[in-house]
Amino acid sequence: MPKLVKHLLIGSTEASSGKSAVVLAIAFQLQAQGLALNYGKPLASVQVSGEKIGLADTDLNFIPTILGLTPEACRPTLISLSEKVLAEQIGAGGEPDFNSDLQKYWDDCTGDVVLLEGPSTLEEGALVKLSLPDMAAALDASVLLVMRYTRQMVDQLISAQGRLGEALIGVVINGVAEDDAVWVSEKVVPYLEQRGIPVVATLPHMPFLRGMRVSEIVRHLDAEVLCCADHLDLIVESLKIGAMNVNAALRFFSQGHHQAVVTGGDRRDLQIAALETSTHCLILTGQIAPAKDVIDLARDKEVPVLTVATDTLSTVESIDALFGHVPLNNPDKVRLVRELMAEEVDIVRLMSLLALPPPAIA
Repeated sequence: MPKLVKHLLIGSTEASSGKSAVVLAIAFQLQAQGLALNYGKPLASVQVSGEKIGLADTDLNFIPTILGLTPEACRPTLISLSEKVLAEQIGAGGEPDFNSDLQKYWDDCTGDVVLLEGPSTLEEGALVKLSLPDMAAALDASVLLVMRYTRQMVDQLISAQGRLGEALIGVVINGVAEDDAVWVSEKVVPYLEQRGIPVVATLPHMPFLRGMRVSEIVRHLDAEVLCCADHLDLIVESLKIGAMNVNAALRFFSQGHHQAVVTGGDRRDLQIAALETSTHCLILTGQIAPAKDVIDLARDKEVPVLTVATDTLSTVESIDALFGHVPLNNPDKVRLVRELMAEEVDIVRLMSLLALPPPAIA
């Protein structure tokens, strides 16, 4: 007897693939077809930097809220992985196994589709037997992979197909740059289809979705805001380092869009150059106060200026780690997912791959 409730496990082979955005896009489309959803993330993650917790897994609350799911349609997480939890599991020895818990976990699901957000890689969660292949086997779930397009993507996908077998029902190719679009559509997609890997969507590169609010940078760096604290909701889409002569800096900064610029507090020339381009945040290192005219110009341009205690390299590494990991809890991001990304998903084909009845109106 076929399953009455379909289980769709959305995973990826590497972090920062855009998996959460795709989960939301597919959920919007399934709801638009009148299907009743359950949502869950059996394995959650917490980013940790030293002793300081960075970003908690906010998808657990945010996605159900956006989708308007009832508490009964939301499934609790079995375990949240952090460095501390991993150390405890390793120190305890043995082989912790959530497999049986996972099977019981979904026995009472109602509705049409259980939408599960899987781990960021095929290996994550293997220590507690909650890796993507483990979950697929335990739940007899269909797997849809979200892959950010790179030249290595096809190799990774073929390897994943070998590990997941028939559970893999398709792929969403995400983050395709304009220069790669023709190659992907004319070469990559037909090849994958020939290999028995249906391509459910090909999504363009959307820097805005990977971006973060200035307020998130402030919190993560424990930065002091020197001006424009009322503009911390600006979105940063890219990161630039100011460490060159001013003429080179002007050319370099002008290539960016909605960027954060990290430079030394003593580099007035680079600070002025950054503020004359598409800069949404100026981050000064070295604990050196900027000149008054820099602050005046930043106020005029409505650009927040931050100062941090860390050196330039450490600051850049810390910010760079945030890209692609910041949650979608921004109304403009949700609108983009709903109005653009969701429309690119071939929902009719996805429903067919899940053996769901076709939409009443295709």
